[in-house]
Amino acid sequence: MSSSASSLATRGLTCAIAGLLSATSAFAQAAPAAPAPKATLAKSAYMFTGDAALTVNVVKADKTADFEKIVGQLQEALQKSARPERAQQAASWKVYKASEPGPSGSSIYVFLIDPVVADTDYTPSAILAEGFPDDVRPLYKALSDSLASLTIFNLTLVSDFSK
Repeated sequence: MSSSASSLATRGLTCAIAGLLSATSAFAQAAPAAPAPKATLAKSAYMFTGDAALTVNVVKADKTADFEKIVGQLQEALQKSARPERAQQAASWKVYKASEPGPSGSSIYVFLIDPVVADTDYTPSAILAEGFPDDVRPLYKALSDSLASLTIFNLTLVSDFSK
């Protein structure tokens, strides 16, 4: 691909992601807030309700090594857990990195979880706390410091072209 075509593709991806994030923010702001039910705990954004889930992690340019280290520790925590649902999560959780740079030189990592393990929490800090209980605070700080933004999608299968 030529340099100008690559630059155009990068700008296109950046614009598409920015538009998606803007549309998500606009939609979320437009919806009136429903009153919270009494005596219930807030549901984690990482308790996925769809057939699959997708998270778009925009990682600060100078924090990609930290983020990739955390991803490795998430994988390790899932794989070494004695809880059977953690092994199921690991089996369906894939991490991709966009070849194109994100906004301001950031890197875009996508977590694709297909299928979702029903009624199971995918909160990274909870998984890290189980796998690395003595290190959870610095791991959580490294994770939160690395993210420029995070968007989570619950996905419902519309069509499976393999069938």
